[in-house]
Amino acid sequence: MTTIAESPACPSVDRVDALTPVLPVLGHDTPAPLVDGRRVPYANLDVAASAPALQAVGDRVTAALPLYASVHRGAGYLSQVSTTLYESARATIGEFVGARPDDLTLLVRNTTDALNLLAGCVPAADGTPGRVLVLDVEHHANLLPWQRATDATVLTGRGTVAATLEAVRAELAAGAAAGRGYALLAVTGASNVTGETLPVADVVAAAHGAGARVVLDGAQLVPHRRFSLAQTGVDYVAFSGHKAYAPFGAGALVGRRDWLDAGTPYLAGGGAVRSVRVDGTDWHDGPARHEAGSPNVLGAVALAAACETLAAVDTVALREHEDALRARLVDGLEAIDGVEVVRLWPDAPDTVGVVTFTVSGYEPGQVAAYLSAEHGIGVRDGRFCAHPLLTRLGYRAGAVRASVGAGTAGEEVERLVAAVAALVADGPRADYAVVDGLWVVVDDPRPVPEGSGLDGLLATAGPGGDEAFACVPD
Repeated sequence: MTTIAESPACPSVDRVDALTPVLPVLGHDTPAPLVDGRRVPYANLDVAASAPALQAVGDRVTAALPLYASVHRGAGYLSQVSTTLYESARATIGEFVGARPDDLTLLVRNTTDALNLLAGCVPAADGTPGRVLVLDVEHHANLLPWQRATDATVLTGRGTVAATLEAVRAELAAGAAAGRGYALLAVTGASNVTGETLPVADVVAAAHGAGARVVLDGAQLVPHRRFSLAQTGVDYVAFSGHKAYAPFGAGALVGRRDWLDAGTPYLAGGGAVRSVRVDGTDWHDGPARHEAGSPNVLGAVALAAACETLAAVDTVALREHEDALRARLVDGLEAIDGVEVVRLWPDAPDTVGVVTFTVSGYEPGQVAAYLSAEHGIGVRDGRFCAHPLLTRLGYRAGAVRASVGAGTAGEEVERLVAAVAALVADGPRADYAVVDGLWVVVDDPRPVPEGSGLDGLLATAGPGGDEAFACVPD
């Protein structure tokens, strides 16, 4: 297994029209209605928020549904089958991130859930909460849990990776010298704002040299780069299924078991206990300690299927695909007058497929609404649950984020570049206004799904039924 590569940025790419998805995803050809009455294939460039399900994941869940039953304590045949599916999924997920023999793999809801769980397990020192060092570049999921449950210090990132690492080393050393050493360093694997990474080997060396452990927020890294706990020395990694092409409500925390076995059980309830008395409780250790209640069996099965599928893909081919798409986004957007691409560190060793930008003269929300209404392109706008970072970088009003993955086609990236160029050159064709804090089309003519959102969409497709719902080129 390869670990995080540290290579130069992808060279300039002129066009990527011919690039096809590395892996098939569900919904890739879903029609999106436009304000001019046409329908085009939806271009999902919001993969960093929630990635579409891999076809393999959908197939695995469909196969598992008839086998679903209660797990761990059921004597029935399907209960035994479901238990096997669940525990097999746990093993597969742990193997995917290079779990060491003594590591635990806890199945949770998502990265946020995983990091909140770990925050309750950081050892106290002299009766006070354990100290945690975290950077201001983090997603709120890797910031708020530490501020609430531990003695957290938020360190301001610097303008380069080298300077940021030096600041981290200095803070860790200062804590140790003062007799108040940090127990944990919490860092992102890849920024959800810029896609940029820190060199994991250097981060681990700095933390371990000061007696601290490392937890990696792998939400944006794990689906796009092969990662190994054993090979990197990272102590814990947290990641989400919905960002790893398995949007069925499961995620994972994988790492060293001593803190997890000793920590306060995350949920109080059935399955987490050995024995319950009216005057006390004996808790399990291992995964059961933190997984009270009926688990998300199908979510675990889905995440394991995604891990298997991603593990089987040629890592070089996947990286080259995403690098080419990202490079085209950066090159294409920067060639447009008034468009600025957001960056953290010019010396970042690697970047995953996330590009955030602003368009002069337009609010981020208006740009996102325009891309959807007039071009059938889905992106994200706002501050991306990274308010301290966006504020420090000077983007208090937010920005626009486009993100790609294994299921992204080159044509979708070209559509985005062309759409932004058209916005700058000609302006929007529709009228937009802010309603309840969101940018929307004035008198939007597009069909609005009702009820489940499926029949309603088809029913309002307009004259011609299915024919009217067919896609035409943008």
